[in-house]
Amino acid sequence: MSTTFLKNISYLATFDDGYGEVGREMTDGGVLIRDNVIVAVGPMSEFADVVADRVLDLSDHVVMPGMINTHHHFYQNLTRVMVQDDELFVWLKTLYPIWAKLDDRAMETASRMAMAELIMSGCTTSSDHQYIMPNDCTLDTPIRVAQEMGLRFHAARGAMSRGESKGGLPPDSCVEGEEAILRDAERLIHRYHDMSDHAMTRIVLAPCSAFSVTQGLMKDAARLARMHPGVRLHSHIAEVLSEEEYCIATYGMRSVAYAESCDWLGPDVWFAHAIFLNDAEIKTFAETGTGATFCPSAHMRCGLGIMRAREMLDAGVTVGLGVDGSASNDTSNMFMEARMAQYLQRVAPDRYLSEAPGGRGGFGGTPGALSAREALWMATRAGAKLLGRDDIGQLAPGKSADLIAIKRTRLGLAGTQRDPLAALVMCGPFEVDHSFINGVQIIDQGAFTRLDVAAALADHAATMDRIYA
Repeated sequence: MSTTFLKNISYLATFDDGYGEVGREMTDGGVLIRDNVIVAVGPMSEFADVVADRVLDLSDHVVMPGMINTHHHFYQNLTRVMVQDDELFVWLKTLYPIWAKLDDRAMETASRMAMAELIMSGCTTSSDHQYIMPNDCTLDTPIRVAQEMGLRFHAARGAMSRGESKGGLPPDSCVEGEEAILRDAERLIHRYHDMSDHAMTRIVLAPCSAFSVTQGLMKDAARLARMHPGVRLHSHIAEVLSEEEYCIATYGMRSVAYAESCDWLGPDVWFAHAIFLNDAEIKTFAETGTGATFCPSAHMRCGLGIMRAREMLDAGVTVGLGVDGSASNDTSNMFMEARMAQYLQRVAPDRYLSEAPGGRGGFGGTPGALSAREALWMATRAGAKLLGRDDIGQLAPGKSADLIAIKRTRLGLAGTQRDPLAALVMCGPFEVDHSFINGVQIIDQGAFTRLDVAAALADHAATMDRIYA
């Protein structure tokens, strides 16, 4: 056994239970880690007699749990800043043929780059929704890369089975047979899905969308997932009005009713986006325990709309954060996503002002719609709940040793002594100075301990040249 003691923490936020909005917050704190598990958390006065194998002084640092990204498409960082100004269905139909050229080597390169960005921005656990499997691609590759990088990983076996010839959106060259999809999903579950405490790898079943898979595959995936403890279900829902129109035309019902018809509501299900939910559908999510991922940067970048996150939270829906794909956000930074979540909710239309005195038009927002601490809670505890975990997302005895530290003596944090935790959201985005995942230091003084960044960038550039040749 080995022990690590993080001492003299300038500002420590635990996000643990029973202590207010985000758990205990304290100055001059300490965290004791044994192997991969937190042993003790508290003020330095409680650690007078501590002896550890390694001691790290975090004076002038803010420490909090590592953040949890609950929606991404790693492979898309090979197609950044493309299709900048078109609506989603055009965006997809333009990119599908490019993604169809990817091979497993390209997926490896893209996964490594995406994970590096996430880790540097404070993410310690991520899900990834790989829904296109062209050529020799497998989900085994990003799982292996996550193991090499040290990232805690929920690998979502995505799928598209309904091509254009069968009334779907993707070209037939991008889809798979449904029997093959289910066989591979079961193989991945048996090989990688780990339900032990502090597990580093779990499997998620994730048919892509209502317009790219059949109702039969949705039902079969739900049935397969529920045969294996802890295998959760994930997909897109209510992302764009064109999807709603497609569901009504194809299935005779709106997206949430369609999900219900496929047995895709419940506490083991979470959806990305959920922008166009009405009051009754929000209530359905709350009553069934179905969760949602807010991806504010992608929602703005693609001109999709504003998720009703405030109303969903008030109704009791678990809402986490996701950076979404690198082609629909273009930046994989969890601090930025928390900031955008807070600010986008504040400008969500609250009242129409066209009939105000003087004939003013426009929409008015609500400055108290989402606090910085709520945004960070979404990025930590809510994300853990969406993934079905109670061992991550907080700093408390017995929990996984996943935490990040950000140095306060930097230009962007000058003048934030009044509230250094909120400053991580409102003054960001930032990169971390230290990151521990499962007790292993992955970032040390702003540098990776397990990644040659220059080599990774060179490999990424060479892959881009090869794919686009």
